Order: sequence, then structure tokens, then C-alpha cells
Amino acid sequence: MKKQSTSTLDADSLKIIAAKHHDPFSVLGRHTVNNQTIIKAYLPYAETVSFKDNGAGLTRISGTDFFVYTDTDQVLPVHYCLSWVDKDGDSHEMYDPYTFAPQLPAFDQHLFAEGKHWHIYQKLGGHLRTIDGIDGVLFAVWAPNAGRISVVGDFNRWDGRCNPMRSLGGSGIWEIFIPGLTVGCLYKFEILNAKTHQLLLKTDPYAQQFEFRPSTSSIIVDETEFAWQDQQWLADRAAYDWLHEPIAIYEVHLGSWQRDEQGNFLNYRVLAEQLIGYVQKMGFTHIELLPITEHPLDASWGYQTTGYFAPTSRHGTPDDFRYFIDQCHQHGIGVILDWVPAHFPKDAFALARFDGSALYEHEDPRKGEHRDWGTLIYNYGRNEVRNFLLASAMFWLEEFHLDGLRVDAVASMLYLDYSRKHNDWIPNKYGGNENLEAIDFIRELNAVMHEQHPGAVVMAEESTAWPQVTRPTWTGGLGFSMKWNMGWMHDTLAYMSLDPIHRMHHHDQLTFGLLYAFTENFALPFSHDEVVHGKGSLLNKMPGDEWQRFANLRLLYTLMYTYPGKKLLFMGCEFAQGTEWSFNKTLDWYVLEYPYHQGIQTLVKDLNNLYKNQPALYKHDFDYLGFEWIDCHDVQQSIISFRRKDGDDELCVVLNFTPVTRHDYRIGVPKEGVYTEIFNSDSTYYAGTNAGNGAVTSEPKPWMNLPHSINLTLPPLGGVILKL
Repeated sequence: MKKQSTSTLDADSLKIIAAKHHDPFSVLGRHTVNNQTIIKAYLPYAETVSFKDNGAGLTRISGTDFFVYTDTDQVLPVHYCLSWVDKDGDSHEMYDPYTFAPQLPAFDQHLFAEGKHWHIYQKLGGHLRTIDGIDGVLFAVWAPNAGRISVVGDFNRWDGRCNPMRSLGGSGIWEIFIPGLTVGCLYKFEILNAKTHQLLLKTDPYAQQFEFRPSTSSIIVDETEFAWQDQQWLADRAAYDWLHEPIAIYEVHLGSWQRDEQGNFLNYRVLAEQLIGYVQKMGFTHIELLPITEHPLDASWGYQTTGYFAPTSRHGTPDDFRYFIDQCHQHGIGVILDWVPAHFPKDAFALARFDGSALYEHEDPRKGEHRDWGTLIYNYGRNEVRNFLLASAMFWLEEFHLDGLRVDAVASMLYLDYSRKHNDWIPNKYGGNENLEAIDFIRELNAVMHEQHPGAVVMAEESTAWPQVTRPTWTGGLGFSMKWNMGWMHDTLAYMSLDPIHRMHHHDQLTFGLLYAFTENFALPFSHDEVVHGKGSLLNKMPGDEWQRFANLRLLYTLMYTYPGKKLLFMGCEFAQGTEWSFNKTLDWYVLEYPYHQGIQTLVKDLNNLYKNQPALYKHDFDYLGFEWIDCHDVQQSIISFRRKDGDDELCVVLNFTPVTRHDYRIGVPKEGVYTEIFNSDSTYYAGTNAGNGAVTSEPKPWMNLPHSINLTLPPLGGVILKL
């Protein structure tokens, strides 16, 4: 870098050299000075500069990298093209970026400042544009506390002096159009804080693609229209009555579901071929993806997100991901994305102290930091931050046709004292522990998503007793479609982990959930969280010898699929993976060589298909009309029995939680007739003992407050489903 002579330069030019000018457009480009048109360019690596338009040369200001020209004849076009040769002798051509007018309309700035610009991702970030017939990339970024911002990249040697941006005033938005840039160019924003003069190098918060980790640059994407083929799916989804339809979700971490022979991640297009076929075979209705939003660390599984508008490059390009979703839809599979608006990581290249200030987060760590997770909490009270998150949610449903979002860590958003000591949080204005700004954001999120994308679902991972999580916002609810039933999951796994001889003392863990089962729209989750961090696999939570562990797991799944609520099962659990899930290796598919594991896989497939084909099992998942106890009091034998109903169509379910075969076990039934066993978890198809019933004729003998009854053989650690 040559030393700049500053003796002949004015103060504005000196700021350009020092890369500290907040308004470079006032210095660079074409200006009228004393009735003369002066053109000034600042090109740190140029040796000679001329106009491509007329061949005239620009004069270097001695000892500097400023080049000037006086256009006395007014012959140059509005957007003139500079030709220059660098010190290595390489030639370059570029339209001068400083001849272009501001591009972001005041209306967009106003909507964003109000937090109401749901499509702000189309305006902020880096986007291919053609302006006045010239192709390039328009960059815009929100950073109100910056004194100067430059776009740096592989096109300007990552030098912040080359392409400083213009400030759009009170909106806090900066922008510049750089002609000649195209798809695939790498870039970041170099930000100088206005007060501290701290220099920061940041990725674009609105970038739609990033480099493969550990590199972190943002990438300009091709914005040509993807050739979607899922129009019929979207039309059907708009009228989709998910409340009364079967939903069985296969939760997947793409990086460890399968890998190639060299241990590399699979491309989204390869996953489309392999994963969709498997999900179809297994009978699931939806795939839920652990966050594929871009993230720097594999070990975070995507939950510490740095790219809220970018599918991770681990598996390919944004269009590769669109292809995956399009193929899912064409094969009748919905796609739900884990989405993380509760917190973000402290990585210096991303959102943390983005412009040198607490911009996206709170300044006070008592409000702005999750101590347990080492992450930062969004400032939901700031319109632009709320808009950022709302636009991200809209982006995934609109631009990628996703069928819903599962919102992570909702409890941590709702409570100001979540996982905090008594002196480490700040009460709200009423003295309470509710995060009022986050609550408002959640309600707005759900209202907007449901209005704009009817048929899509927004699910809450919420583990507390917060009321009306899944009730409409206009009744005071949070507005979610569904809530994970964490209480049921914990009680059920705690019960199933007990030696059967002790289960009689904990019978309430089986039955308590029905007291609140219809207070919310619940999904029943056996998720990734239950098979990590030393918790072991679901199979290894089960007590007893090998046969009993597999029988218990078959019984657990039978309970899940017959219990009110939509279903979710994490990958590997469907074939009883024995080891705890690891993010950095593929599932243990080899265990399917063994009959017990094959049996679990077949059982899950059959339960999915039974669930989808029996309206009594799904039609009233969320209200009492779909469930009635036959007997919940058989504590001594650890047996429960109940009816699942859809009007006159109903099923009888009997579950035996001991390893003892129960002969002549009588249950009450509502009608006379022949009851056929349509499912038995102890079937030899599932590597069971085949203790069962076939068809059973009722007797006119009242039992359990019902007018008729049947005598059954209950399999050990097994469940049976009967239909009239």
C-alpha cells in the first residue's frame, strides 16, 4: 500500500483515504464544482485509469490513489465505465458505483422501522439487480451505530477502502450498488463503529448462502425462479384441516441420518432420493428437520444459528434444498423446519454486537444473555429485530414452501427469569417475570404465519404450564398450532424405565396426562433431546433382559400411537438404535440385520399406517370426543384400557405393562358383536411371542360401566387394539 500524500486534499478526501467517511457519495463519482463537472474515483490498487467510453485518462492526484477528470464537454454517460490497470499489470473494467442513486424506497424503510416489512429479506442483503440497464449486486444492511460500512469481498481484495456504502439516514440502513458482480461472489460487511471506531468484519444477516464451514463468507445466490412442481400440494395445504388429520413426524438431523462412503455429508438432492423413499416406506406424513439454518459448529446441531435466511451449505445450494422440498411434496410428505428465534451465538463474524453495539441483543446481560447456553437473547422490543425474525419465518414458508416451523426453546422466550438465579434477571414493568416483548412477538408471528400461509403449522417446544399456548391470539392465547407435550413425554419415559415390578406404585404417571390432554393441541415427542447427553437411546431406557427391552419399546410406541395427540419420533428410534445419537456419524443401520430391530421397524411402519387409516386414532386428537377410559384403575396388574372414537367408529386399546401374560382378562365394551384384534405389539411380525386373541365375541355381561364385555389374552409387555 503506497503512502498517501495528504497536503493537497480536503477533509472529506482524507476521510475517504482513512475509510472513515459516512457519505462517500458526496465525494466520489460525478459532482459539479464551480460550474465544472468533476469526476473523482478512489482506486487503491490502480496504476492508470481511463474511461472506456471515450478513452480519456483520469489524472492521479499526486501521491494518492485518487483519480480525477474534468468533463468539460459533458460527453460521458450518466453511468460511465472505468478501465484501469493494477500494479500487477492486470486490466479491469467497472461502472462507477458512485453514479447510482439510492435504491431503497422510503416506504420500505418506513415499514422496516415499524417492524412490519415481512419481505424485508428481498430488500436487505445482497441481491442481483439490473439498474438503468446495468447488471450488478445491490447491497443493503441495517447498522444504525456505524460510522462507515464497506462491502468487502473477493472482488476488491477484501479492502474496506474500495466500496464504502451510503447511509440512508435515520433508518440506519446503508446501501450500495456494485455493477459487474454476479452469482457466487463472496462478501462481508466491514463496519466501523461511529463512537468507538472499532472495526468489525461481519457476514450479511440476510445472506441466502454461506461458504462451507469453517469459512464464513456470504455468497450471492442466483435469484432466477426455481421450477417448482408442487402447486397441487400447496393448493391442498391451504384447505388442510390439520386439526383432524393424521400427523406422524419423522425428526431428522440430515448430517447424521446417512453419509456417503467417505463419511461426507449427502447433498440435498441425494437425500431427496434416499430419505423420501424411506419416509414413505415407513408411513410418516412429515419430516421435521433439525435446524438447517446456517451454523458454524456441527456440534450445535443447527441450534446456534448464524444464517437465518440460508440453508446450510453442508448439503448443497439453496436450489438443492428447494429440490428436496419439492420432491417431498410431490411424494406426499410435508416438511417442518426447526427454527430458533430464542437466542443466537456470540461468534464475532455474525450478529453479536453487529455494529459495535448491542444491536440485535440487549446490552444488559441480565436480559441479553443465556448463561447456560453461552448465547445472546434477541431484543424483541426493537422493531427492526422483531422484523428480522418475522421475515425469517416468512422466508422459509414462502421462498422454500415449507409446511411449518417448530419454534425452539419457547419457554426461554416467555420468562425473564428462565434458568436464572434470583438476582440475575430484571422484572418487567409490572414487576413480573413474563417477557412482555417476546410474548407480543410470538403472538404476531403466529397471527402473520397463519394468515399468510393457511394450512401451515407453527409448533412450540414449550415445557412449562404457560396457559393457552395453542389457543388463538384473540382469546389471549399465544396462537401456536401445536405444543410438544413435554409433561407426557417425561412421565411416560420415567414410567417405562422402571422395572415392571415397581410400576404399580407409579401408575399415575400413565394416567395423569389425560387430566390435561385436551387443554392444548398436543404433539407427542420422542425427540433428539431424549437420546443425547448421556440419556442413552430409547431402547436402553427400557428395563429387563434383551427380550423385555424390545417388548417394552414396542409397548411404548403402541401407547404413543393410540394416545391422543400428533406423533413425533426421532430418527433411529424407529429401528431401536442401541447407542445414543451422535451428530458426527451416521445412524447404526447395521442393526437391522437382527430380528429384534427389524421387528421394531416393522412395528413403527404398521403403527403409522394403522394411525393414518383409522380416523378414531386421529380425528379428535385435541378434544375429549376422541377418548374415553375403559379402565384406568388396574394398578395391581399395571394395565390400562381405553376407547379411541370418531363418532360411531371406535377402537378398544388394552396395554399390559408387566411381563406376565394375562389370560381371561375381561374388559367392558360399548356394543355387542365380534371384536377383531387389528394390532398386537407382541406379534411374531415384530419378534414377539404371538400371545393374542384373533376375533372375540362379546358377552351381554356388563363390565366397567359398559353394557357388554369381552374376555382377552393380554400379551406380556404388550398392547392390543380391537375393532368391532
